[in-house]
Amino acid sequence: MNLNTLKPSEGAVRTNYRRGRGQGSGGGGTATRGHKGNQSRAGYKRKRGFEGGQMPLQRRLPKFGFKNINRIDYAAFNLDTLQELVTQHKINLFTPDSLRELGLASKNDNIKILGRGKLTSKIEVSAHAFSKTAIAAIEALGGTYTTLDL
Repeated sequence: MNLNTLKPSEGAVRTNYRRGRGQGSGGGGTATRGHKGNQSRAGYKRKRGFEGGQMPLQRRLPKFGFKNINRIDYAAFNLDTLQELVTQHKINLFTPDSLRELGLASKNDNIKILGRGKLTSKIEVSAHAFSKTAIAAIEALGGTYTTLDL
């Protein structure tokens, strides 16, 4: 095989259709764009969601809901998760920093402790929020909890 014998495969290359080069070419006059209308004009781009003048889907559907600007998002941890950490890693003090070191929370997460599961060890927990059942379970075993500022 030599470079001077290389050819593109059959049907890969087509000759360009030269538009707007007179009536005899078959593509003169309107340059195969039809008569009038947006698509015949230079620089035409169809808007996203445009449906040919029909009312677009995003305008046909009703609006609903709202975004509460005062919402506080929490990274939630249940008591059963904390109990697993006690048994696996032998940790009795839980703070946002210790949860970050374990890779369970990110830097800006607000931590909330929830009451699912059974707690069998005495633990000390510092978090931004607690559920009533979590507080009751922690205190029942003689543990302590500290609520941090947001």
